[in-house]
Amino acid sequence: MELNSIIHQHYERSGKRKKNLKTAKKIQEYNVGYDIIEVGVSLFAGFTSGSSALIGWGLDSVVEVVSASTLWWRLKGELGDIEEERVKKREKITLYVIATSFLLVSIFITYDSVTKFINKEVPDWSTLGVIILLVSLVVNPILIWYKYRYGKKLDSQELIADSKDTFVCLYQTIAVLAGLLAVRYLEWWWADPVAALLIVPYALKESWGAFKNGRKVSA
Repeated sequence: MELNSIIHQHYERSGKRKKNLKTAKKIQEYNVGYDIIEVGVSLFAGFTSGSSALIGWGLDSVVEVVSASTLWWRLKGELGDIEEERVKKREKITLYVIATSFLLVSIFITYDSVTKFINKEVPDWSTLGVIILLVSLVVNPILIWYKYRYGKKLDSQELIADSKDTFVCLYQTIAVLAGLLAVRYLEWWWADPVAALLIVPYALKESWGAFKNGRKVSA
């Protein structure tokens, strides 16, 4: 009886994990779909208006697409019952992809913002940019909550790291929106590049955190 009980508990836990993995994978699919829209709209709005903050925010959304897609690949692997060693390898790759993407975005944002700050370039108003920012203020908190919740359920460091990535994007959304409004209504020409630069410390912090977690994974 005791052996049967152990076997039953094992299959129950295994079935529950599979269910959580499927939900987490579905969340990543929704995340990728929305972020692709976010990238297209924000980069178009950023380049047409000359806003460093919108461009930087759009590039961070590119990181989210890469991060969510790589994490989807890792979850799909575990759902496909691949060997634990390969799952760990995918986990390590996912964290390194997140770390590298954040670092590259930080470098570009710094260069673009400092250049526009020195040249005193004033961005044009972008209604489209403001709309996508407002939509993201609603969507991102929902994604953060689900990612973090299932990251805890699955004991997944990379899913938790991805939720922090989305939290950084939420912070950026507020900063970028504030910058655009300050340029428009207060005529603070410097608010746009400063809003963009506020993204960098958080991006670098998350880059380093993902890199350290990647090194801890044994593959």
